[in-house]
Amino acid sequence: MWVSAFLGASTAYAEGTLAQLHKKKDPFYGGYHGGPAYYIHDYVEKKRKKKIKKSFIAILFAMFGLICWCGISQVISNSVTSAFKNAFSIPPIYTTVILVIISSLIVLRKDATVKVLDVIVPIMAVIYFVVTIFIIIKNINLMPGVFERIFEEAFGIKQVAGGGFGAVLMNGIKRGLFSNEAGSGSAPCAAAAADGKRPETVGMVQSLGVLIDTIVICTCTAMIMLLAPESVTKGKQGMDLLQSAMNYHLGSFGTIFVAVILFLFSFSTFIGILFYARSNVAYLCGNNWWSQTLYKIIALIMLFIGGLQAYTIVWDLGDVGIGLMTIINLIILIPMSKEAISLLDKKE
Repeated sequence: MWVSAFLGASTAYAEGTLAQLHKKKDPFYGGYHGGPAYYIHDYVEKKRKKKIKKSFIAILFAMFGLICWCGISQVISNSVTSAFKNAFSIPPIYTTVILVIISSLIVLRKDATVKVLDVIVPIMAVIYFVVTIFIIIKNINLMPGVFERIFEEAFGIKQVAGGGFGAVLMNGIKRGLFSNEAGSGSAPCAAAAADGKRPETVGMVQSLGVLIDTIVICTCTAMIMLLAPESVTKGKQGMDLLQSAMNYHLGSFGTIFVAVILFLFSFSTFIGILFYARSNVAYLCGNNWWSQTLYKIIALIMLFIGGLQAYTIVWDLGDVGIGLMTIINLIILIPMSKEAISLLDKKE
């Protein structure tokens, strides 16, 4: 994931800058919208040297994006229900219903999405970071062994000889994409809506976001798990793994803390992906109420289904969706990245 973050930071700059350069007025929500579907459309128009109604490649990206975000909705609810089952012994069906009801109260309103994210995200990120720092300081003597284990299990002779290095790298890239979204084309949908005076500045903020998300927040989670004895975490995955580690460090409070903080992280993520979806729905169906609302309802249904599905099935669905998006976006970024790089050269 660290490797994907450092490589992805430059990709995030390019796609964030392009999103700003090719954004369009949003007559339905106000402000601007955009993203890969829009800069792909403009690129195809430029190549054909004539106006086009729709670009087939842009349509494909928008469709894959909407499919991907439905898959991520399932990952979100699956993680939350697992965490609440471990912390409070609440059956998944009850947690799922509550999550869907609260989410629908926010996302079905026209203008509440960004306001909610502005409040939730900074607060929970700081709290999570502070708790992790406390755990690291408490176990500071174990840190050298943790880093040794990370590099040994990724780059050890056995791993390289047995193909384990490739498997670790591939899994890290997949999870890194879910985490920081660099190259997938998700984040540019939000970058296009930013009120930035200089496109390249928005692009650099996108790059910084990738590093904070993966190098800071995801590393915090890794440290929590790796600082716990193997006897505590062996044979566990997903929320079971994280909550077992937290329970070791902080007792029963740790299990409850993970459940609550995960609920907030997941809730804000769901709101965020529906914000991403706005511009793609608009590209496919135009700026109208019925198409925006229909997709929100579909996403809420997927949120409900995900809470009751098996953990591995949910992740597999998400991997396919984000992989298809990333392939299209990276292919188009190769010729278009010159626009973003030229702005950076001028700034220097």
